Amino acid sequence: MIKYIGSKRALVPTILRVIESFTGAESVVDFFSGTSRVGHALKQRGYRVIANDLMTYAHTLGLCYVQADLDDVLDDAERLLAEFRRLPGKPGYFTETFCVRSRFFQPKNGERIDAIRDAIAARGLEPELEAVLLVALMEAADRVDSTTGLQMAYLKQWAPRASNDLELRMPAVLPRPAAGKGAAHQLEACDAADRLTADVAFIDPPYNQHSYLGNYHVWESLVRWDKPEVYGIACKRIDCRERKSDFNSRKKAHDKLRDFLDRVRCPHLVVSFNNEGYIAQRDMESMLARHGRVITLEQDYKRYVGAQIGIHNLKGERVGKVSHLRNKELFYVVVPHDAPENLEATLRQQREQLLFG
Repeated sequence: MIKYIGSKRALVPTILRVIESFTGAESVVDFFSGTSRVGHALKQRGYRVIANDLMTYAHTLGLCYVQADLDDVLDDAERLLAEFRRLPGKPGYFTETFCVRSRFFQPKNGERIDAIRDAIAARGLEPELEAVLLVALMEAADRVDSTTGLQMAYLKQWAPRASNDLELRMPAVLPRPAAGKGAAHQLEACDAADRLTADVAFIDPPYNQHSYLGNYHVWESLVRWDKPEVYGIACKRIDCRERKSDFNSRKKAHDKLRDFLDRVRCPHLVVSFNNEGYIAQRDMESMLARHGRVITLEQDYKRYVGAQIGIHNLKGERVGKVSHLRNKELFYVVVPHDAPENLEATLRQQREQLLFG
């Protein structure tokens, strides 16, 4: 899957253990699905997963990794990928924007991305199959980019992987799970909370000022293929200036999350939040206590690679110092007030294991 600052790769085992402690739960709504890494892992364990994310690239990842089932797409996807692998490069919008005006990719790969993306668009494919092909292209591009994982900027010197040739691979699409076919939606969070329900809600909202649209604008443009006007050295989409979320506002984040939580219609909640986020632990626990008994788990992990490298100015010179190299991910588990006592005991045991190994 693509490099992603919000990825839960290292935290997936903890998330699975928590959700598997809910006896009888068969379905999960992932309200802020991002790369769908969590949804993919839950689907692999047999859950029916409902993914939701407002970003088009994230919705496409959800269609591929949550909604699409392997038997339905494999033959057509393999045939088309084989065809697209033979396409010669053809420079277009992507090459001009992300290889000439900026340096996210080398032109040889930008030209092939242009050619393959045009070919996908020309086919008029049904959504699940198209999503699998778009994810294959997105992941191929991610393997030859020249960034630290964020698209706020590109590296001053080419990353070694940027010299490799673009290679299309079949994404790791899963068979249909035992609990039933999943679904992927592209709704604003509160609308999703009003419309989507399951046994468990997994909630991983933005926690600070950084917009996922700004961080991953290249993927948004690649998937939407709307060839937007861009600005700045990083050639961001012009709508990065306009599409703002209250979750990214220090003043508005608390009220926005409280409104969202009040709309959620799932009996069990698992909320993932960072200790650097706008909402402090005691405030989050107070907010969630309105919905059931709250147990808080903590897991220590490395900060994303860009934070470890430090802050650089436009000349590539380091400015300031790296303040710290590790964060804490906080998992707030909310169970109904009438939940069995042994469930709370199980969760508290997991907390002790996380805190003390």
